[in-house]
Amino acid sequence: MKILITGASSGLGAELARQYASDETELVLLARRENRLIDLKNELQTRCKSVEVVAVDVTDFPLLQEKIRNIGVVDMVILNAGVSLGHSNNIPTIAEFKNLYDVNVLSNHAILEVLLPLFLEQKSGKIVFVSSLASLFSMPSSKVYSSSKRALNAYAEGVRYKYKKHGVKVLTILPGFIKSELTDKNDFEMPFILSTQEGVKKIKNAIEKEKEFYAFPLRFYLIISSLNLLPAFLRQRIVNFIN
Repeated sequence: MKILITGASSGLGAELARQYASDETELVLLARRENRLIDLKNELQTRCKSVEVVAVDVTDFPLLQEKIRNIGVVDMVILNAGVSLGHSNNIPTIAEFKNLYDVNVLSNHAILEVLLPLFLEQKSGKIVFVSSLASLFSMPSSKVYSSSKRALNAYAEGVRYKYKKHGVKVLTILPGFIKSELTDKNDFEMPFILSTQEGVKKIKNAIEKEKEFYAFPLRFYLIISSLNLLPAFLRQRIVNFIN
């Protein structure tokens, strides 16, 4: 199996590469930081059929698409690249807003614009979108990140409806807090936070079971779902108290 993982230089992406490494797997590791990708390749290459490194900034869409064309056909793409502004009540700049959407949303379409025709041609393929529980409930301190992940959910849903009949499987994974560079920015106690290894193990298990929508940890997901059922005025009071 040939697997393309974006955002593979650290955090969830790097751990996904480690957990997928096997003598039956060809890994393609894509991220901006080449030195980290090379270190990861050196770590994994004896455990894999092959490991390929693709160093590119996912916001450079023309170059990104050129790199994806050079990769050719893959069996699965895990769209994991993502950034966060952390939690802040400051007004984000338009540059910060644009960069976050370029990474968290638009780069995924740039990749799929190239890969989807290949999946259709081979009548198979698996697309995994790594979203977030933050997409289900927008806190004032993370409104840009939450909105980008909510947009990603909607995009993933449309892609799933469109291409399921063509043999393309589309999965959306919504993790809660998992130890990574993104969560390291947070200066508050994060509920139900998982280690990187434990969180990625759950993601990998959901992918293998081909769960089209998987949100975890379950307790955190149920709490968020319950909040969304409350009347708007009560939900706002709770948010204001938490924030």
